[in-house]
Amino acid sequence: MTTAIAIEDVRREVKILRSLTGHNNLVQFYDAYEDNDNVYIIMELCEGGELLDRILSRGGKYLEDDAKAVMVQILDVVAFCHLQGVVHRDLKPENFLFTSKDESSQLKAIDFGLSDFVKPDERLNDIVGSAYYVAPEVLHRSYSTEADVWSIGVVAYILLCGSRPFWARTESGIFRTVLKADPSFTEPPWPSLSPEAKDFVKRLLSKDPRRRMTAAQALCHPWIRNYNDVKIPLDILIFRLIKAYLRSSSLRKAALRALSKTLTVDELFYLRRQFELLEPTKTGCINLENIKMALLKNITDAMKESRVQDLLVSLSALQYRRMDFDEFCAATLSVHQLESLDRWEQHARCAYELFDKDGNRAIVIEELASELGLSPSVPVHAVLHDWIRHTDGKLSFLGFVKLLHGVSSRSAQSLAKAR
Repeated sequence: MTTAIAIEDVRREVKILRSLTGHNNLVQFYDAYEDNDNVYIIMELCEGGELLDRILSRGGKYLEDDAKAVMVQILDVVAFCHLQGVVHRDLKPENFLFTSKDESSQLKAIDFGLSDFVKPDERLNDIVGSAYYVAPEVLHRSYSTEADVWSIGVVAYILLCGSRPFWARTESGIFRTVLKADPSFTEPPWPSLSPEAKDFVKRLLSKDPRRRMTAAQALCHPWIRNYNDVKIPLDILIFRLIKAYLRSSSLRKAALRALSKTLTVDELFYLRRQFELLEPTKTGCINLENIKMALLKNITDAMKESRVQDLLVSLSALQYRRMDFDEFCAATLSVHQLESLDRWEQHARCAYELFDKDGNRAIVIEELASELGLSPSVPVHAVLHDWIRHTDGKLSFLGFVKLLHGVSSRSAQSLAKAR
């Protein structure tokens, strides 16, 4: 007997397929029909078999260049889905088909049966997907589009070395391994692979989703970005970061501007591409209208009305102001991602020196509490006393780093309780 939930799941899949039309690496959806017993989904015929079959036919792994060809297609279509507000939730080699048996045929993402729509800042909580590919935050029942990127990291690991990064004999054992173990990069063939390939996979398999690359960022990674003139898609992450920046205190904005000045050419590559996609004016600035036009250009017709409006409302503070590239870098850099890099300490120290020289001034604790938006009930002296240098009343290095991350009244209250 077919349950009401199963019927609703199929209808949601059809709705998602209708919403995602138009990408070269997405299985083409033609139409769907329903009678009293069944739903019939008419889709493109892909005769080249599953990615899993190709992996097995190659002896279990791909050469680096061949793996790049696969990764570019997977990352591009997933970045597209995320921009439309769709999280796939079941990315694995079995759910990518080749259009033909030709070695150079296109790869197509299929099977959106477990997929769902996700709004900006929304977290999903149901545990779905395939055990070997499920992200840690899915098991913690609080996740968003980053979970798909973890799954891509597992696929990339398999492509390059021929084995799974997390393995156990039972599903519960696999889940424990995903939560607690780190993938091995010391067993063959990893020592013979390029350092860039290893870094690429490691940054996809970061257990902290805030430190994990997005699909669009992964296409900017040094390992892959020069492969066959890769085109960088618009990244949903930049809108989340701009929203957080616009709501930040003036003190935090100054700290982020100092940090942005320490970024390397490699780290600026992604930000510059994203800025260009927003098509700045001749004066080199963007505003809400630029963002609106970029979204309308990159979002499918079916998603324009709901998706564009949701994103524009969250960025309404840009309606009466402009943002140049320097401020854009400060707004869209990810502190958590920088923190995962080996050179984070160097970044932070250098940024603090710039901040200390240009923007640091004596701060009263009550003023800092006001800047951070802490509620009157928070015991600010207990929470913030180590943020300020006792010698001159200016922000300390510890306070500077905490400020970069941003502090909500809820986190401040939890800090206070911890004391």
